Amino acid sequence: MDPGGVRELFDRRMRREAPPDGPGCRVERVGDVVRQTGPPEAWNGVLWSGLTAATAEQIGHFTALGRQFEWKLYAHDAPRDLGDRLRAAGFTAGPREALMVAESARIAALGTAPPDGVELVPVTDAAGVELMGEVHDRAFGTDGTALRRRLVRHLAERPGTLVAVVAVTAADGRLVSSARMELVPGTGFAGLWGGGTVPEWRGRGLYRCLVAHRARIAADLGFRRLQVDASDDSRPVLARLGFMELSTTTPYDYCPDATTG
Repeated sequence: MDPGGVRELFDRRMRREAPPDGPGCRVERVGDVVRQTGPPEAWNGVLWSGLTAATAEQIGHFTALGRQFEWKLYAHDAPRDLGDRLRAAGFTAGPREALMVAESARIAALGTAPPDGVELVPVTDAAGVELMGEVHDRAFGTDGTALRRRLVRHLAERPGTLVAVVAVTAADGRLVSSARMELVPGTGFAGLWGGGTVPEWRGRGLYRCLVAHRARIAADLGFRRLQVDASDDSRPVLARLGFMELSTTTPYDYCPDATTG
């Protein structure tokens, strides 16, 4: 892959021309800003901004709706001091992640199988989402209540654009890992999200297995490329699998309650 060309394609299809990524969401282009607005449990935030993006206008838009939101800033975005401007406006920077991309067919061909005694179970309904949420909470140490609500609605209203799976032990049905993939029609990119394994099962190849599993599905559905916002833990694993780092991305979060006291 040509890194510069793929990054430009990603910026165009997944940011500047992005369609809504879930039920009840809408994407708006206001001046130099492309933003998504949706229900409280959805991802609300700024996908793209130009040189003259007005932070106050976006704060006013989302806070009027009672929404916390994220300004998704990439290392190659301009102006170069936008991160400083966001912090000055009351945003809080989260952990920086690597934007990584790979050809889905290439990753699918790796053929990584789950460890012995582990089965992959598709998530297709609210009961499955609850199991997935249990893994998410244990793997990441966070409250996945909003994620559960979003995934239940997504499966009910747009089932063809979400692939989710849990890994369980065949002997006793213990939940050990989970992951999902979000498919945005017309973009050619399949987003890999939420790959997490409970602490006692890490280091056994489950993360690699779930990446390859989703890659096979993406390739079969005609999505040429996989996209991941990779943490420091997952980045080296993905690099060994053949993912290419195109940039880094930092979430800048705005919480009205935190800024107004």
